[in-house]
Amino acid sequence: MKGSFRDFIGELEKKGQLLKIRGKVSKKLELAAVMKAKEDAPILAPEVEGSKFAAVGNVFATRRLVAQYLGCGEDEIVGRLADAINRPSKPKSAKNSPGLETSVSSLDDLPIPFHTEKDGGPYICAGIVVARDPELGQNCSFHRMMQLDGKRMVLRILPRHLNEFIERGGGELEVAVVLGAPINVLLASAISSRLGQNELEIANSLAPFETVKLGNGIEVPSGAEFIIEGKITDRMADEGPFVDLTDTYDIVRRQRVMEVKRIHARKDAVFHVLLPGGMEHKVLMGMPREPTIFNEVSNVVECKGVSVTPGGCSWLHGVVSIRKKNEDDGKKAIEAAFRGHASMKHVVVVDEDIDIHDMRQVEWAIATRFQGDRGLVVKRKEKGSSLDPSANPETRETAKVGVDATVPLAEKEKFARAEYKKINLEDYF
Repeated sequence: MKGSFRDFIGELEKKGQLLKIRGKVSKKLELAAVMKAKEDAPILAPEVEGSKFAAVGNVFATRRLVAQYLGCGEDEIVGRLADAINRPSKPKSAKNSPGLETSVSSLDDLPIPFHTEKDGGPYICAGIVVARDPELGQNCSFHRMMQLDGKRMVLRILPRHLNEFIERGGGELEVAVVLGAPINVLLASAISSRLGQNELEIANSLAPFETVKLGNGIEVPSGAEFIIEGKITDRMADEGPFVDLTDTYDIVRRQRVMEVKRIHARKDAVFHVLLPGGMEHKVLMGMPREPTIFNEVSNVVECKGVSVTPGGCSWLHGVVSIRKKNEDDGKKAIEAAFRGHASMKHVVVVDEDIDIHDMRQVEWAIATRFQGDRGLVVKRKEKGSSLDPSANPETRETAKVGVDATVPLAEKEKFARAEYKKINLEDYF
């Protein structure tokens, strides 16, 4: 475990993994464009026009980078996440917080990017909204935030836990927005946990950290780069258009306005840019769904691994590997996978000899082990994702498809892959 967000950035720099932009860049279109051009590599912008703060993006744009922070293998991430969900633990409290060292007068002073030409405005995408309910405790969740002016943002809030907190608060709610959090906090905040579960406790089981209590009673990670205190109001404003996971524009909606009360920052704080639709966005959206799928599938069969794939927007497609013991295990796994991630549209179930992160192997399994008349599961008129442009935009109604690409148990030998002798290439080249 690498400590704070900036600790990890420092490690990336020492190891030569951090690219630095030469010169000053504009936060309107240019900053996002440079980061998009190399979206699988961590990039630092030391100077951003109109801001005294540096910006960094693509910090956790690959599974390898996530594993590097957590100090584990890439194939261990899902298990670590599942264990953290099942065994949450309370973070230690800190007396002081570097995230409260200095203050910023206006949102205009932050390097909030205007990402693409059709966007409704500059957007904060890496902000974690932390809210507190007197009875249910804390909730942490991601909500894109479009800047309206120096003191106001409009948030896209779905009818989930934060919305429940707002309604229980009579239509308004005191919140904190955390920017520049490490991957354990980012991943935990993106998990669809039960109502009343404090996601910071999941984050602490994934990698221990400390929290600090704000004046409004909300506890936040003490090492965050920025901590914004504000109030979500009952006033509405247009939010959008905005590019989401599918690389298509989401529509304009009337959403709640948040009034900013105070902006705290670390000394020399670094602003986390999360590119909408970029690889880091996909990792942070898709990876937290893998343990929930894993847990559901494990309830019915022996699950060996889960991948929510980048080619499926890290949201709509999944691959599940199982150790097959009964002929109907593949179809059981398909049904369970859809329960584990309700927005998933297509899932492929394969045997444990298939590398679920290698789409060539997954496609090979479909080509050689799947027959449509016995292995296809079609679920019509299901609730899907609002992000899917092909689903009904009003009802989210969609068709879901499962592909059982596992080997029939009675014919296992027939489907074995040929293997060549293992060699050390350094002995030959």
